[in-house]
Amino acid sequence: MAERIGNSTIFLNNRPSITGYGSVVGKTEREGPLGDEFDRFDIDIRFGEKTFERAESRIQKIAVETALKKAGISEKDCDVIFAGDLLNQCIGSTFGLKDKNIPYVGIYGACSTMALGLSLASVFVDCGIAKNAVAVTSSHFCSAERQYRFPLEYGALRTPTSQRTVTGSGAAVLSLQGDKPYINSVTFGKIVDRGVCDANNMGAAMAPSAADTIKEYFYDTNTSPEDYDIIITGDLGFVGTKLLYELLLKDDIDIRCKHNDCGQMIYDKNLRDVNAGGSGCGCSAVVLNSYIMHRFENRDFNNILFMSTGALLSPTSALQGESIPGITHLLNIRNPE
Repeated sequence: MAERIGNSTIFLNNRPSITGYGSVVGKTEREGPLGDEFDRFDIDIRFGEKTFERAESRIQKIAVETALKKAGISEKDCDVIFAGDLLNQCIGSTFGLKDKNIPYVGIYGACSTMALGLSLASVFVDCGIAKNAVAVTSSHFCSAERQYRFPLEYGALRTPTSQRTVTGSGAAVLSLQGDKPYINSVTFGKIVDRGVCDANNMGAAMAPSAADTIKEYFYDTNTSPEDYDIIITGDLGFVGTKLLYELLLKDDIDIRCKHNDCGQMIYDKNLRDVNAGGSGCGCSAVVLNSYIMHRFENRDFNNILFMSTGALLSPTSALQGESIPGITHLLNIRNPE
């Protein structure tokens, strides 16, 4: 049974395992350094659909189907699915999963949604509420640009601190099996607001929450960066990663030799102008459910910290001049001995 350790960390005694996973990306992501890691991709930015929003729903559906197939189970075996995205009212998830006939829990954590959904699914499985639980999220460059910034046809210039929203979806199936990578513990982050108001600088808005969650986890577990093979954050990008290091060093925590960020990993800045790197719900989702899981299978990774970072803003709050609160959720994922 799950038990609380310290202030914010929950230890999962029954070892809920990632028994299946799937990743779907667009053409730009396929051309990046991790291109060969992903399960599916399409050169058509609409994935055969009429709109970008329908395209996002489609890739969520494909990611879930891929994860279920790898787990060797069907939709009727799933007790619950946790899903969310960046679109208003999470329509990417709703329309993508409406025909799946799986009990649906819609969640919103902005770009932290993969870690949030995976944490909730893990707790459900560990406590016996669900035998099989699914976590899935997605983002799409074109749908996000239309909602949060300007339609692509407008041709607006992007600032150096801005990040490119990843077109992609990642899904994971959680079950109780002893021979797969499992979730050892989860740390639900707190909302952290340092007054950043620039909607084109998500890294600066999210870095303080990432630092807060990491510090909280190390305090709760009495561990340090040296205890882990790698520490992976969601989508701080190049700007946010630098700020994260500065914030942690103030508390004498140095993760630089152990850290990488999904927003830095997914694109090659030398081949494509992506400004400060990748972002979006799909960023950490596709990296986790491809590159990271493959490294677990090869036993290159055996004990890692995985975090997804989110900026809790909306077009309305941004236009009203509100600041951008950040949130970061963390999972300790391990290989069985």
